[in-house]
Amino acid sequence: MAKAKVTAFFCSSCGHESSKWVGQCPGCREWNTMVEAPVERKSPGAKAVRSFTNAEPVRLEEVDASDDARISTGMDELDRVLGGGIVGGSLILVGGDPGIGKSTILLQVCRNLSADGRSVLYISGEESLRQIKLRALRMGEFSGDLRFLCETSLRTIQEVIEKKRPEIVVIDSIQTMYSEDGTSAPGSVSQVREATTVLMNLAKGYGISIFIVGHVTKEGVVAGPRVLEHMVDTVLYFEGDRSASYRILRGVKNRFGSTNEIGVFEMTQEGLKEVLNPSEFMLNGKPEDASGSVVACLMEGTRPILLEVQALVCRSNFGMPRRTAAGADYNRVNLLMAVLEKRAGIHLNSEDAYVNIAGGMRISEPAIDLAIVMALASSFKNSCIDGKTVIFGEVGLSGEVRSVSATEQRVREAAKLGFRRCILPKSCLDQAYSVPGIQLVGVANVREAIELL
Repeated sequence: MAKAKVTAFFCSSCGHESSKWVGQCPGCREWNTMVEAPVERKSPGAKAVRSFTNAEPVRLEEVDASDDARISTGMDELDRVLGGGIVGGSLILVGGDPGIGKSTILLQVCRNLSADGRSVLYISGEESLRQIKLRALRMGEFSGDLRFLCETSLRTIQEVIEKKRPEIVVIDSIQTMYSEDGTSAPGSVSQVREATTVLMNLAKGYGISIFIVGHVTKEGVVAGPRVLEHMVDTVLYFEGDRSASYRILRGVKNRFGSTNEIGVFEMTQEGLKEVLNPSEFMLNGKPEDASGSVVACLMEGTRPILLEVQALVCRSNFGMPRRTAAGADYNRVNLLMAVLEKRAGIHLNSEDAYVNIAGGMRISEPAIDLAIVMALASSFKNSCIDGKTVIFGEVGLSGEVRSVSATEQRVREAAKLGFRRCILPKSCLDQAYSVPGIQLVGVANVREAIELL
């Protein structure tokens, strides 16, 4: 008699397993994410998974955790996001929108590592060898021990990795890999989970650093089960508009470094080029003597970055004014407009308001609050703010301007780029008096800040 086929339902968002279909996932509370997939039930006598490592306990002082153990990618911006370089045996997930530059930057990394004497294996499940070579010809000369493989079978990939034992492996992409043991289609929840598990065992067992390219959904998260992000060591996301020339690489998860660092790149004909001074790059093209335009200074990890905050306030033609925020939190902008109404006497209840972070960056740091408030007030009053003024500070519900961290670093970055005045929280004045060449103006609340207009 034929054996009955056993199936279960998996959440495509978090990977939660259920014996029956439900409209809302019990794990992540998302709706309509349960998909049916076959389940392999192994017998109690099934052969155990092979162990790659010697099961011998060691002392903590015997473990080498120095920075010398890291592998440099040859790109300082990428090394910064990774925490100083690639850690041996790590599993790194790179996500981003289609065409934003995931495969491009990994091919550049492979070229740099192979030229440095490392053995690299690039495995593609989406492109042929001819397509990869046409893209590589635009980047320049390739040398060293760099090999390419076009394959989607997980068993074949595992055999090649075990035979060649490269130091670095790139998988492009995880959604195209499939295991012959599973009956579901490539890219399904069970296939992605199985492929990631096999790659994780190879990385930890043989000390191979593996980069995994992951497709993203329309919400901007990696497609497939959310457990994929929990299994890997590092998660990197590419941000930015494909129509623009810049790209921002942000670390969302990193077991070997900070998760607040970003790397800024510029897309060119030869590939991605590092932007060593992001502040100057973000302020390029800033209008002169325009109301609603303010320069803010934010901290991304250990790096201060200056960028332009734009606001446009105009009379609404409808009964319900429109509010739009690009690059900033929409709810936070509505909150700041309510503070302006209540604490500063600026009535915006009949005005349309549009807030934009120039350059396409998405900002969540509270230090941008005061810059948004000043930009809205400047556009409402049609009063320009001096182009050599930089503004930062957090705004509370009672209209107070609260202190922020790394004040001296922010002020020094502004002075280095030629700014002559800085509007900041009054409680932060003592931390930045040692910076020469810039006037510090401390404000205690939003009313004092708006009076400077």
